[in-house]
Amino acid sequence: MTTIVDVARAAGVSTATVSRVLNKHPHVDPRLASVVMQAVKDLGYQPSRVARSLRTRRNRVWALVISDIRTGPFFADVVRGVEDVAYSAGYSLFLCNTDEDPLKEASYINLAVAENVGGVVLTPSGPRTDLGSLASSGTPVVLVDRKLPDQGADTVVVDNVLGATQAVAHLLAGGYQRVACITGPLSTTTGLQRYQGYARTLEQAGVPVHDRWVRVADFREAGGRAAMQELLALAEPPEAVFVANNLMTVGALQAIAEAGLEVPADMAVVGFDDVPWASLLRPPLTTVAQPAYDLGLESARLLLSRLEGYSGAARLVTLAPTLRVRESSAPKAQATRPAVATGDRDK
Repeated sequence: MTTIVDVARAAGVSTATVSRVLNKHPHVDPRLASVVMQAVKDLGYQPSRVARSLRTRRNRVWALVISDIRTGPFFADVVRGVEDVAYSAGYSLFLCNTDEDPLKEASYINLAVAENVGGVVLTPSGPRTDLGSLASSGTPVVLVDRKLPDQGADTVVVDNVLGATQAVAHLLAGGYQRVACITGPLSTTTGLQRYQGYARTLEQAGVPVHDRWVRVADFREAGGRAAMQELLALAEPPEAVFVANNLMTVGALQAIAEAGLEVPADMAVVGFDDVPWASLLRPPLTTVAQPAYDLGLESARLLLSRLEGYSGAARLVTLAPTLRVRESSAPKAQATRPAVATGDRDK
């Protein structure tokens, strides 16, 4: 088994120099570092993870704390993006689901600190999420999917305003004027920004923003269903709806079907989050697709850079969503009820 002593001998340097090179010490001659790294490559040397953990007093595990695993493929893809980077860098993950509960979230953050994890990737439950214990312990943290005000943490998000703008502009271009919005809690940046994109797009098009056509739900199926039922019960219901996540979209579609209405003839629908089954629905569902895997990938890369010595200012990475147009938002002039087969008549 190759040791650090073997690397030092092959490179003609001391073991201390090898250690400084491997730990990316800033005051190492680049030419000397090149010689050491060539020796590491030639000998196939693998630094001891146990020894490194003892030196840094941190283990080779990251905590991934997400707000609600039940949102389906979105967070599954985020997790996969984080895992791929972590695994390739020699780290493992433990996954925590907070159910949007600030107390549960705080307990997982405290656990991460107590276990001396290498770092944390976190989807905050709301603006009161406290990163103080992570900061005081020196544990690097990266926020994913949602921002926090004045926390100074690296953050990776999707441009939610742009995604909502794409969805609502598409409905307006299709001839719909009474466009409703079902969004998530306005205490979250995702819920708030998707509503802001909706309202701003209507205002810029000269279409009034009516509070009666806006519902704030909980990012879950039952909330989307209840919100859609309320909209359908209005004296003047909307003719199209933008729904701000995939679970609420499922609930909204359920309410529309229970009312005996058709999509898009009676209600055009655009959802936020693309899912594998969106194209299998009848009619296929128009969605704003988020690059969920890339959210996880970029957040893990930022965390890894912190662990490798980056100590600069907090960074914000914003990824662009993509509108995937399908039949659920067909232009108003083309939105007709499907033909009903009558079968052969008796002769």
